[in-house]
Amino acid sequence: MTQTALILGASGRFGRNVAEAFWNAGWRVHIFDRRTGDLSQAACGVDVIVNGWNPPYTKWASQLPGLTDQVIAAAKSSGATVILPGNVYVYGPDAPEAFGPGVSHAAQNTLGRLRAEMEERYRTAGIRCIVLRAGDFLDTEASGNWFDRVMAAPLKNGRLKYPGDPDVPHAWAYLPDVARATVALAERRADLPDHAEIAFPGYTLTGKQLAGMTELAVGWKLRIQRMSWLSIRLAQPFWPMARHLLETRYLWFKPHRMDPKSFDKVLPGFVETDPVKALGRAIAPILREESDRPKPTDEDQHPLPTARHQRA
Repeated sequence: MTQTALILGASGRFGRNVAEAFWNAGWRVHIFDRRTGDLSQAACGVDVIVNGWNPPYTKWASQLPGLTDQVIAAAKSSGATVILPGNVYVYGPDAPEAFGPGVSHAAQNTLGRLRAEMEERYRTAGIRCIVLRAGDFLDTEASGNWFDRVMAAPLKNGRLKYPGDPDVPHAWAYLPDVARATVALAERRADLPDHAEIAFPGYTLTGKQLAGMTELAVGWKLRIQRMSWLSIRLAQPFWPMARHLLETRYLWFKPHRMDPKSFDKVLPGFVETDPVKALGRAIAPILREESDRPKPTDEDQHPLPTARHQRA
């Protein structure tokens, strides 16, 4: 019997990738349009609600609580399992190097506290929920993340701009792999606890390792350019986003990785894409300065289908 996934935020980077992954895996995919749709009505009869809603950082405080309440209400009325992409903002500077279930969500920065509060709401709401937590994303199109907007921007000039200490390990995740894992977890949801927190292993790379792999992907020599945070500090009075970027700056200087134990226990045979290939796919649209695919905008538009059960 065909299962149904309701995707929230399908025009965003996570929602776009996960919608395509469910499509490729043979699921029926419903894309929710927040401008015109009723969420509780749209959730009737669906098996999984994937919450890809991600307002701008400056609107998290005003929008996250209300959006969370809407999703919880829809899950309660439909009985659907919610799948939520988790991030590492919930971990503070004093967290252990290995991030994963059981590590305290003790971050004191604004974004970290808001995300921790949101996840706690899901945990105590009496619904089934899976939190798949990953490091910084590598996307297949220029979607405004750290890698494509800042780091890879000067590649044509032989530079990789790095925001932190290039000798410190940092957690990365290739979005198509995260999306495939999301589908695999959805298909195993009956075997998981009502609230499951799972860390996506991804790639643990220092800035120097990332630069070396990026060289292999682009085919020419690169040097690491250390990004200056001074301009962001100076922009604080007139750019609200600057404060949030500075509050999470420590993650570029704190060694961290995603602990794979929780993931390997549930999906022991999962194969991730080779990191050089992933970087090549992330870089391609940046170098040609265009998006690699259209974004769905309403329920009548589906993700572009590719090979079913796409392999790494």
